[in-house]
Amino acid sequence: INDLWWKRGPWDYFFRVMIVHTLVIIFLCINMLLIVTFVKKECFHTSARYILFFVTLLSDSFLLLMTDILLILTRCSVQVWLCIFICLFVLVYSIVTPVTLTAMTLERYVAICMPLRHGQLCSTRSTMYCILIIHGLSSGPCIVIISMFFATASLSFYNQYTICSVEMFMLYRWQDHARSAVSQFYFMTMGITIVFSYVQIMKVAKAASGESKKSTQKGVRTVILHAFQLFLCLVQLWSPFIETAVLQIDVNLFRDFRYFNYVFFSIVPRCLSPLIYGLRDETFFLSLKNLMPTSSCSKKHVI
Repeated sequence: INDLWWKRGPWDYFFRVMIVHTLVIIFLCINMLLIVTFVKKECFHTSARYILFFVTLLSDSFLLLMTDILLILTRCSVQVWLCIFICLFVLVYSIVTPVTLTAMTLERYVAICMPLRHGQLCSTRSTMYCILIIHGLSSGPCIVIISMFFATASLSFYNQYTICSVEMFMLYRWQDHARSAVSQFYFMTMGITIVFSYVQIMKVAKAASGESKKSTQKGVRTVILHAFQLFLCLVQLWSPFIETAVLQIDVNLFRDFRYFNYVFFSIVPRCLSPLIYGLRDETFFLSLKNLMPTSSCSKKHVI
């Protein structure tokens, strides 16, 4: 499969890789700017939704970096044990973002539908426990895949050299089925949670009035954006199964389809978090604006 990158010539491979590198660098720079904004503003450190937003920024940045490294390694063979180490982080943090988005949607649900309990349920302490739970839940698919691999792989296999990808862990057909079952379970659970939260918030939005109605409608729009971002992330869970079916049809189509999935369902969802909170959220946007050099210069000029 790796040789397919060169089927249409090295320039095609170079062009595809440069597109990915450019997108990754742009999104990493934006994410780093938002991370610095969060760290410098203490008011964000006590808000559950901003803390969870910070978690998505870190997770997305780390995943973009690791997947970019894997893309570079597509022309290299590495030892299996090193590939296991890399894929451990990729498998976990590919799930951290959708699980965190689900938690952020639940936070909006509590804030709008149970405002009197929001301070108790979404305190800083509770949010820290929530982050631990998020990482625990996100480790589920990784534990299943790695455990099946350890149970079936021979000791000599770990010293072999191979192209590093998650498919390396699928030694038997039943492992693919188990992976599919876990992915579908996560897909259904997070999907049902999003739909439930949206329906409940819509009920409150219809009954609200005045300023409360404006705040509720803003919460509805945020949940819709979370749902769209979560949908793109969850489609990534189904991508391997679609790719397997496409591979049986046409090899070149498989290569193009995998590249399309990586760009649109792995990279693009990671750019929506800065859009939702970095630009739409007034508090965060003003803090971000104050960090810009032009803002500092204009203040000095006024003084």
